[in-house]
Amino acid sequence: MTKPESKKSGVAAGKSVGEQVNNGSVDPACPDQSTAIKAKVMKQTSRENLHRRNTECEVYDDGTNTFFWRAHTVTVLFILTCALVYVTLLEETPQDTAYNTKRGIVASILVFLCFGVTQAKDGPFTRPHPAYWRFWLCVTVVYELFLIFILFQTVHDGRQFMKYIDPKLGVPLPERDYGGNCLIYDPGNTTDPFHNIWDKMDGFVPAHFLGWYIKTLMIRDWWMCMIISVMFEFLEYSLEHQLPNFSECWWDHWIMDVLVCNGLGIYCGMKTLAWLSMKPYQWQGLWNIPTYKGKIKRIAFQFTPYSWVKFEWKPASNLRRWLAVLGIIFMFLLAELNTFYLKFVLWMPPEHYLVLLRLVFFVNVGGVAMREIYDFMDDPKFHKKLGQQAWLVSAITVTEFLIVVKYDPHTIMLPIPSLIIQCWFLGILLILIWTMWRFFIRDITLRYKETRRRKQEAPADWDRPLGNGSTAAPSGRSKLNGSSETLRQRKS
Repeated sequence: MTKPESKKSGVAAGKSVGEQVNNGSVDPACPDQSTAIKAKVMKQTSRENLHRRNTECEVYDDGTNTFFWRAHTVTVLFILTCALVYVTLLEETPQDTAYNTKRGIVASILVFLCFGVTQAKDGPFTRPHPAYWRFWLCVTVVYELFLIFILFQTVHDGRQFMKYIDPKLGVPLPERDYGGNCLIYDPGNTTDPFHNIWDKMDGFVPAHFLGWYIKTLMIRDWWMCMIISVMFEFLEYSLEHQLPNFSECWWDHWIMDVLVCNGLGIYCGMKTLAWLSMKPYQWQGLWNIPTYKGKIKRIAFQFTPYSWVKFEWKPASNLRRWLAVLGIIFMFLLAELNTFYLKFVLWMPPEHYLVLLRLVFFVNVGGVAMREIYDFMDDPKFHKKLGQQAWLVSAITVTEFLIVVKYDPHTIMLPIPSLIIQCWFLGILLILIWTMWRFFIRDITLRYKETRRRKQEAPADWDRPLGNGSTAAPSGRSKLNGSSETLRQRKS
C-alpha cells in the first residue's frame, strides 16, 4: 500500500525548507533565525495540508498496473489499419453518392475518435477508465464542429439537413401545452377528479428527478442547485409567451418540479455526496484480493471516483469567486434553455432520440467541466488555464444559443411583458447593489475604520509613562524617531 499523498507532500515541504536553509537564504551562523523560519514554514505547510485534507480525501493505491490500464496505441493503430485495408481492397464501393457521403463522414469521425482515445490529454477523472473520458472529450469536439456546420447553413438547409440523420425530421411539429385546466381536484370529472395530476405524470417526471440528481453530483453544493432550480422556474414564467412548452400550472412549477422532482433529486444527490466524502479510497489490484466477494466489490467500486474533492465555492469570499459563481449559474440556465429552444427551431419532437442523446452527452461531460472550472477558480496558481472540457462545453452552450438566434429571431425578439421586465430589472439591480456593497463599499469602510483606529492608538504610545515615572516627549534630534529611551522601550 502506498502512502497517502498528504504525507508525501509534507515530506516534500520539509525537504524544501531544508534546501532553502542550506542554499543560503538563512544564515547558518544564526541558529535561532534558522529555527524560527523553519518553524514558520512548517506551520504554513501544516495549514496547507490541513486545508487539503478538508477538501480532498486521502488515497491509498498499491500501484498495480494491469493490462486493463496500459496504453494500447499500437494495437488500436493495427486494428484501424486492417479495417481501412479491408474497405480499400476487399470491399466494392457502392454507386450511391448519398450513402458514400454518410459512410465517409462516419468513418472520419471514428478515426478521429480512435486517435483521441489513445492520444488525447487526460482530464481530472480516471474511473472507470481514462480512455472513457478521452472518448467523451473527442465527442465534444465532434459535436461542436457539427453545431458550427449547422450555424453556417441557411434556416431551410439546416432544418432539411436533419433528414440525413433521421428522415422523420425536417417537419414542423406543434409544442404540447402544459397549461389549460390547472385544477388539482376537478369536481366536473366524476370518473377521475385528479386527472390533471395523472396527465402530468409522463416520462419527464423521472427525467427531472434523475437530471437533478446528476446535476447535484456535478455542482456538489445544495444552495447553488436550489438557486438554479428556482431560477429556471422563473425563466419558464418569463418566457412562456415565446414557447408554449413553458406554459404550466402553478402547482406543476412549484410542487411537482421544485419540491418533488428537483428537490428529491437534490436531496438524494447530497446524500450520495456525503457517502462519497466519507468512503475510504483504498485501491488494490483485482488479483491481489484473495476472496471472490472482495473481487466483486472491487469491480463495482471501479465505477466510483478514484478520489474525492469537496467543492467549497465560497462566492462571498472575494469578487473573483463571486463573478465565477454567477457565470456558472448563467451558463447552466442557458444550457437548460437551449434544450427547449433547439428542438423548437430544428423541429425535433421532445421524444426524439437526438434530444435524449444530447442529455446523455451533457451528463458525461458536465461533471468533468465543473471539476475543471472549480480547479481553475480555486487554485489559479497551479491551474493557469481553463480545462479543455470546460472550454468546449462553454463554446457548445454559446454556439447552441447562436443557432437559436439565427434560426428563429422572431420568437426570441417577441416583446416581454412589462411586469416581467420590471421584476428582472429589480433582481439584477439588487445583485449589483449587493456586489458593490460587499466587495467595494464594505472593504473601503473597514479600511477607513482600521486606519482611524491606528491613528487613535498612536498618541497613546507618546503618553505612556516610562520606568522613572516621567512621560516620553520628543525633543531635539528625536522628533521624528522619538527619544532613545522610547525606542528601547518599543523594541523591548
